[in-house]
Amino acid sequence: MEDVKFFKALAKGDIFTKLSVIILGLGNLVRGQIIKGLIFLGIEAAYIYYLINAGIYNFGRFITLGGQPQEEVWNEKKGIYEYTAGDNTVLMLLYGIFAIVITIFFIIILVAAVKSSYEAELRQKAGKKPLSFGQDVKNLFNKDLHKLLMTPPFIGIVLFTIMPLIYMISMAFTSYSVKGDHLVLFNWVGLDNFKDVLTLGSEVGKSFWGVLIWTVVWAVFATSLNYILGMILGLIINRKATIGKSFWRFCFVLSIAVPQFVSLMIMRTMLQPQGDFNLMLRALGILGEGQYLPFFEEATWARITVIVINLWIGIPYTLLQVTGILQNIPEDLYEAARVDGANTVTIFWKITLPYMLFVTTPYLITQFTGNINNFNVIYLLSGGAPTSVGETAGKTDLLITWLYKLTVDKQYFNTGAVIGIITFIILSVVALVTYHRSGSYKNEEAFK
Repeated sequence: MEDVKFFKALAKGDIFTKLSVIILGLGNLVRGQIIKGLIFLGIEAAYIYYLINAGIYNFGRFITLGGQPQEEVWNEKKGIYEYTAGDNTVLMLLYGIFAIVITIFFIIILVAAVKSSYEAELRQKAGKKPLSFGQDVKNLFNKDLHKLLMTPPFIGIVLFTIMPLIYMISMAFTSYSVKGDHLVLFNWVGLDNFKDVLTLGSEVGKSFWGVLIWTVVWAVFATSLNYILGMILGLIINRKATIGKSFWRFCFVLSIAVPQFVSLMIMRTMLQPQGDFNLMLRALGILGEGQYLPFFEEATWARITVIVINLWIGIPYTLLQVTGILQNIPEDLYEAARVDGANTVTIFWKITLPYMLFVTTPYLITQFTGNINNFNVIYLLSGGAPTSVGETAGKTDLLITWLYKLTVDKQYFNTGAVIGIITFIILSVVALVTYHRSGSYKNEEAFK
């Protein structure tokens, strides 16, 4: 039977199908699908019970976010001051979002109930008997197997991914922050937080635009240099004249086997003013007594340092990617180019590079977005340093590390939520636009 649409069922269904919008399962009960009808009816009863006991209250508190503070009240009998509970806006926001999600789930069930009733109606009009509950269960393990297997993970995604995201997005429109003691009681403030972050006149705005520019510069350099140098290294190792290819690959890939946390902490220790690197330079006479290279003391030095050390971490991954691609380029292309008189440089620009870019464009996009969110390298290596007095963001802080400091260290949850939303929008737009304009998307059949 053709797929039944909800609005078509409402328009063309009989009175029992239409009434199924109000009394879930009515159409199924009338047509003999007792168990299915009772299941729909039970879900509706459970939802109504939830609304009466908590749902309507949670909806109302979600709109107002409370406002009653904790109060000190004198107890005459005990002769002491007692404290009233007051409102907890954090829970009101959470329970309100939960009520919205429950309502959306109920609407999905309502749509399914109406469509099920109309399907049973169509079968009756065609002279067929409506499907029994046993047949419905059998279909779940046959043609509707995807519904059975996909429903549990879908519910998990909604509860553990979508709900937290909605909660975070909601915080961006509130005064939820340690500023003004709004950690327990806070209100809806509309777009004020976005204005504060995006306006250059505010303290947060100045920090945001500085961090955003550095984040983009970091991502461009970290991605392009890793790719270019990794590609050059891969080409050198994969030359026919290179002896001991496996040995050289092992040497450069060895850094992947060492936990990144350990590597970065060791490098951070070595590059301190009294670290091994500066001590070695003093011992060699390159630096005088008491002198040191300010790897994390000056902004320019710190930024160059994190980019260079990221090359040491990222190049081996690019080497592995490039090696696999180079070994899969058809040798016939190279033979044909040599017959036509092409030299090594021409072959690289006309065959090798286009082929690698075609295959690795999705990888480059992933690397770019990953570098924008590269928390480990920045936080474990420089910690965002150097940081000026009174500023929340350091000179090497990315949006992701600054977001961590704002929420965990400073407890500016509303500002952190705004920055998280803006970061997501930037990454989504860059990734989608770049991929849609790439050869990997436009000319998918080119290299088959």
